[in-house]
Amino acid sequence: MRDVEQLLSAARPSVPSLLMTQSLNCSGGGRSFRGPSMVNSQLGGVVASPPRSCAGCGGKIADRFLLFSMERYWHTRCLKCSCCHAKLGDIGTTCYSKGGMILCRSDYIRLFGHSGACSTCGQSIPANEMVMRAQGNVYHLKCFTCATCRNRLVPGDRFHYVNGTIFCEHDRPGAALLSSHLPPLQSNPVLPDQKVC
Repeated sequence: MRDVEQLLSAARPSVPSLLMTQSLNCSGGGRSFRGPSMVNSQLGGVVASPPRSCAGCGGKIADRFLLFSMERYWHTRCLKCSCCHAKLGDIGTTCYSKGGMILCRSDYIRLFGHSGACSTCGQSIPANEMVMRAQGNVYHLKCFTCATCRNRLVPGDRFHYVNGTIFCEHDRPGAALLSSHLPPLQSNPVLPDQKVC
């Protein structure tokens, strides 16, 4: 990138009409990236560097413009949101990277902006917090407890979900009657990065 910046600053006075720069900020996992920057790769016949390989398709970038984001070069058509497939250079000034996905702002907020409300306490669950899920409900880790003994259930614990209520293996209602009919569920934590488009 330093070579390109040096060449651009040297070429700027002679070809100002050919140089167009668009800067987007891309962040992921708490790390911010400078990019994608849209850079004229031809500069009126001046070659900035050998053709770059696109991080998206692997092909050589011979287009008039290229994008630089997350320390890699991209065709403008290849840097797309993993969910909606929008071309990120066309839709805004920000892109996000999380969980192996590259996302536009809208999809990032939709997937990671808010995990919902806890089914036990009703309070909001931040998107970066681990949660427990049971039968479509979401719980803070501290709220995922047996309704009878109040012991906290952890990943791997067996539990029973009866009429919207969580019970540990020991305290499930009607244990003698239901022992052969209802297999216990196993708690399964959901990490913040496990989202589906």
